[in-house]
Order: sequence, then C-alpha cells, then structure tokens
Amino acid sequence: MSVPVYLFTGFLDGGKTTFIQETLEDPGFCSGERTLLLLCEEGETEYEPEKFADGSVQFLTVDEPSRLTTAFLKDFQKQHRFDRVLIEYNGMWPMRALYDALPRDWEIYQIILLADSTTFEAYLVNLRQLAVDKLQDPEMVIFNRCTDATDKAVLHRAVRMVNRRAQIAFERTDGSVDADDIEDALPFDLDADVIDIADEDYGLWYLDAAENVEKYKGKTVRFKAYVCQTSRVPKGCFVPGRFGMTCCAEDISFIGFICEAKDAARLAHRTWVTVTAKVDAKAHPIYDGVGPWLKASCVEPAEPPEEELVYFLR
Repeated sequence: MSVPVYLFTGFLDGGKTTFIQETLEDPGFCSGERTLLLLCEEGETEYEPEKFADGSVQFLTVDEPSRLTTAFLKDFQKQHRFDRVLIEYNGMWPMRALYDALPRDWEIYQIILLADSTTFEAYLVNLRQLAVDKLQDPEMVIFNRCTDATDKAVLHRAVRMVNRRAQIAFERTDGSVDADDIEDALPFDLDADVIDIADEDYGLWYLDAAENVEKYKGKTVRFKAYVCQTSRVPKGCFVPGRFGMTCCAEDISFIGFICEAKDAARLAHRTWVTVTAKVDAKAHPIYDGVGPWLKASCVEPAEPPEEELVYFLR
C-alpha cells in the first residue's frame, strides 16, 4: 500500500509553514490520519506542535541534503507509523535530490509551490536554475502578499513558460484570493493566412504547437530556424528549429519539428533558413507519440536572428 505524499516547495519566507500549519488544522484535510511532517528548512515562522498534542502529527527535520536518503526515510518509516507524509522542501535544494530519496511506496499525490509575489522576480533573475527547477512540476502555484500593485501578468508568464498545467492563484495581504484570469494570449495571429512567428516568439510557438497541435492543423506558419540534418527523421525531411535554454548554459537543447521539404537533403546542416509550411500531425518516435508534422512550401536562406538562443524564462 502506497503512502501519499503532499509536497510543498518554494523559497524562504514564501509562506510554506503558515500554509501547511493551516492545512493540518483544517478538519476537512485531517480526520484522524497519522501524518509525518518532513521539514527540510527552518524559516522565521515556526510550527505550533502543541496543536497536535494528540500525536496525530510527527515532526522530522532534515537539515542537510546529504541526510535525505532512501535508507534514512525507510528506517524512520519502520520505527514509526504514519498514513501520509507532508514535506516542506528547501528551496535551495534541487528537486531531483528529493525524488531520488523517496522510498518506492511513497507516492507524490500533489505538489504546491508557494511564493512571495514581492521577491519571486528576484529569484527568477538571480537564481534562474533553482526557480525553473521548482516551477516545472507543481499542480498549483500560489503567489501570496499580493496587492493592487502586483504585476500578475509577469508572474503568470513566468509560470507558463515552464509549466503549462499548473493552476495559479494570487493571495492578497488581507487573505482573500484572486483567481488567475489572465489569458495565455499568443503574440501572433492564428487566423492569418500565414502565421508569422517573430524570432523572439519561437519558444512560445514551439510550446503551444507541441501541446496543442490540433489547433494548428491545416494552418500555414512562417518562421526562421536552424537546419538540423539527422538520420532520425524519414527521407525527404529535416528538422528546422532553435537551441533553447531553460535555466542555464548546461541546460541547452535543440527544439524543432519534423519538416518535409523538396530537396531536404540538400539543405546545409547548421545553416539558417526561413521556413513556410503547412502544419499536420503524425506519430513519430522523436515525439514519443503524435506531434506537429510540417510540410514546407518554401525554404529560403536567412540571416541568423539577433538572439540565436531561445530563453524559456525571462
């Protein structure tokens, strides 16, 4: 039988402790379950264990990432009985360290990221890799300490450039919550005869087309791309794309779609072209399923864009 895990991530002073304390006091969440609260950081706000004098909540502190191991957690599990686990995770520790440490029978049920709306942009700028690491997996992102002056659109875009699935909420200083009503508007005209993708919008188009290919089927797009000749695609095809960086120089990968084109084999590898193509959808191992399949009507030489890298978080 698996042990459900509820994971709370975010950076220091993001409101995790207060949120978890209130969750544990909520009778709708707690109805006699024995809970392990695994604490991986110590903030200014402290828990109130006296409110769990019945022993329903056990506290376990791990203050060093080296201590967070499968053996350590399994040993604690053998010595103590609990029905579920809540984890307050350290924002400075990589998520992979936790995922690798969780015992096999500990199953993550939900991931919530809590962030201070007044400081989150600074983390995006100064700790980009850690910010992306925390944004990738949550089902819910809650920005607290919001006011009328909060630029919700900036926070919304920061989440969406990394995580297209997460629900987003904005908690005000008075405790009220604003739903995320910001539309994921695209900076190009989907109804145009030819959808022109600006160089700086390639990343947005790539993400949207990859996740919503049906929306683009039958439409014609035009974009600037780097030619990739690879034996992984069928004869008569190449892959036009760009190099994208999610968080750091070590995390750069080529992103593009398979494209049929006349004389595709003659296109010089690692050159820049402007591609005009109609979008279809086909299954291929590159996509691990169905993905966009371009059929080029025109492939012309082009000058490199001013910024060759695509950044998925700005």
